[in-house]
Amino acid sequence: MTPFIRLESVAAPLLRDNIDTDLIIRVEPLFSGVPRADLGRYCFETLRYRQDGTEDPDFVFNQPASRHAQILLAGANFGCGSSREGAVWALLAMGVRCVIAPSFGDIFFNNCFQNGLLPVRLARADVEALAEHARTAPAARMVVDLQHGFVAGADGRQVGFEISARRREALLEGLDPIAQTLKHQARIDDFQRQDALRRPWIYRFGALADPIPAETGQRPSPPKEPT
Repeated sequence: MTPFIRLESVAAPLLRDNIDTDLIIRVEPLFSGVPRADLGRYCFETLRYRQDGTEDPDFVFNQPASRHAQILLAGANFGCGSSREGAVWALLAMGVRCVIAPSFGDIFFNNCFQNGLLPVRLARADVEALAEHARTAPAARMVVDLQHGFVAGADGRQVGFEISARRREALLEGLDPIAQTLKHQARIDDFQRQDALRRPWIYRFGALADPIPAETGQRPSPPKEPT
């Protein structure tokens, strides 16, 4: 997972409430063998393209200044709907690293941290002020600083935000949940060693299993549960 420390980019304002995961990406590309890295061209597909397949010039990500925006300014309840992790994959594949909104769908919010996308909750008034400046100065660059916990607009406006310590650390270090767990490998190994002494039958067929006796060529059967 790519670490997120400090991001400086133009921002794309899309202040539409209740953008659900189906609008972010339809389910068809996720089940048709499209590689995760190529999902970006399907992100916001129904908004980005006309029926004839050409780009809609009114959609913010089709406009020259924000075509490669890495920051998305969104409306309330962004990412609501189905528990579709592909919505986060599609945003990342399109180049978005941070979504700033007044609120998020709960599952989408959690999926962001598992994939290295930073969701920032700000008051609606702050999001609208940042979006208004992005519209009037579309080439202006915004800063999202996770290490120090603030968003700064090119107009000098700075707004603080909070992320739980565990999630902040994981993003700063680029650790997904498995990598976070493996940071405690020594403690895990120590626990397993101690637990194997207390309950050896639990590990009979696992990584800490007893060696197969040479005389039988078979592992012994685990003990029967007491009746």
